[in-house]
Amino acid sequence: MLPEDRIDEICRRFAYIEARMAEGPGGDEFARLAREHAQLRPVVEAIAAWRRLLRERAEAEAMQADPEMRELAEEELARIAAALPGAERRVRLALLPRDEADERAAVLEIRAGTGGEEAALFAADLLRMYQRYAERRGWRFEIVSLSESELGGVREVVVRVTGQGVFARLKFESGVHRVQRVPVTESGGRIHTSAATVAVLPEAEDLDVTIDPSEIRIDTMRASGAGGQHVNTTDSAVRITHLPTGITVTSSEKSQHRNRDIAMRILRARLYDLKRREAESARADARRAQVGSGDRSERIRTYNFPQGRVTDHRIGLTLYRLPEILEGDLDEIIDALLAEDEARKLAALEGEAVTKAP
Repeated sequence: MLPEDRIDEICRRFAYIEARMAEGPGGDEFARLAREHAQLRPVVEAIAAWRRLLRERAEAEAMQADPEMRELAEEELARIAAALPGAERRVRLALLPRDEADERAAVLEIRAGTGGEEAALFAADLLRMYQRYAERRGWRFEIVSLSESELGGVREVVVRVTGQGVFARLKFESGVHRVQRVPVTESGGRIHTSAATVAVLPEAEDLDVTIDPSEIRIDTMRASGAGGQHVNTTDSAVRITHLPTGITVTSSEKSQHRNRDIAMRILRARLYDLKRREAESARADARRAQVGSGDRSERIRTYNFPQGRVTDHRIGLTLYRLPEILEGDLDEIIDALLAEDEARKLAALEGEAVTKAP
């Protein structure tokens, strides 16, 4: 049985938000109401479709009493009986707890792992893959800081990605990505295994994290590029260190003012991520309902060049479309991860309902 009390509460809240927005509230309140309206709308639409089927079933059952309408009523009941389970499932999925960060922008961090120069080249491939994916989705992809290797690989890069549903679609990318191929630096033609680490953090708002100015140290320095060559000769680069946690953020664009703003934004995101992970670690049951643990030390995916294969180890998905995936065609993988996450949450919710049932 679906929770009627909660369903009614959601519908009442949605009606209130629509009425309040029609009154024309101030900018901040209107923006907050608009976000909540967008979150609740698909839930209310799923509820309306389910309730419409229930009304049609009641009407068809009443029609059965009329001999002339009985055949038509039975056809309608058969159609409704086939459609109702799917409508109920869509309501259950819509009622699942949503990650409050799903609609936020994201901070994407890629770091070369084991494998030396080959790992840095693979990290560059991942950077290009996510940039192409952002272009496909119509997102903005802004490189905040970049440290390159001598052969044009990426030792470390931090990117800000903004757009609709960014964190929701990228959050399961966190973890260790492994590549198996013949490195360009290998003359013997042997297949090597290298790795890069990806972290996806939801961008924090000012209210999420309070940073005490006395707890940070801000240093300025000259921005430098690959091989240590100076990009400019002024002290424009900014490094901010959060003293209580030791978290350090660097931004190296030409404007020192912009670098401070960017570095504070990234620092806030990392502190918010730390806060979220601490809260999640206290909810072990909730973590077991997710796709993987989200631990950045967890190997999540292998890119095998000799076989043209990409395997996501968390859901056992293997696709022989490696070139397309590296060009940003990630939707099939991400959709599968989201579907698996929803299925696990739904199974956990239904199991909880069975346990509570008298």
